[in-house]
Amino acid sequence: MRKDELKALLNDIANGKISVDDAILSMKKAPFEDLGFAKPDSHRELRQGTAEVIYGEGKTAEQIESISNSLINNGQQTVLITRLSREKADKLNDALSLHYYDLARIGIIGHIPKPDTDTNIVVASAGTSDLPVAEEAAVMAEALGNKVTRIYDVGVSGLHRLLSYSNEIMTAKVIIAVAGMEGALPSVIGGLADCPIIAVPTSVGYGASFGGITALLAMLNSCASGVSVVNIDNGFGAGYLASMINKIGAKN
Repeated sequence: MRKDELKALLNDIANGKISVDDAILSMKKAPFEDLGFAKPDSHRELRQGTAEVIYGEGKTAEQIESISNSLINNGQQTVLITRLSREKADKLNDALSLHYYDLARIGIIGHIPKPDTDTNIVVASAGTSDLPVAEEAAVMAEALGNKVTRIYDVGVSGLHRLLSYSNEIMTAKVIIAVAGMEGALPSVIGGLADCPIIAVPTSVGYGASFGGITALLAMLNSCASGVSVVNIDNGFGAGYLASMINKIGAKN
């Protein structure tokens, strides 16, 4: 049950359109459905403000289809599937109306809502090799109803590229900075911005990058204030957190 559905139900009780017993019966619907292999959480949006997102990696197309149908049948209007391969997306298209974002590896059933705030999330990537993670963050934020500005290939090896976007950086409500290699981009952006910065280390880099650990440690040790760090390659987590920050003060 979504928050707007709960409000409508309570208004119906207040206006005498539905009895208290009928309302209780409606709210007794299980907060999850037991599919045997999974228990889709249909009350996630009511509790957290954002509906459940399906992690596609490790699940079969058939499992993803069953979970998606459960969420849709319980009132979820938009279903997001992260880390979804093209092969699984093609299989799901046979049964569900799914829009697939190749670079982000995200599938969306339903529609991306229009931004419900005037403020802006900036997603900046150091290099082109970081784009899959950056796009995961950007598409995730857009799917949660945010306006997103993309600033790509602005790593510190060519600092003038980043500085040409100083206006976008200085007016953002929150910035996601995605980088591999030595992970320096969030610290540089931190010296320019007055908003929270979510640093995303990627597994991009040569041997001593240790699959993103070097970038992760560099970001954790950033001398710039206001920088927080998510897990390696976790564009989803960055986009989700950025949405929460962007909507502070804009809730109904």
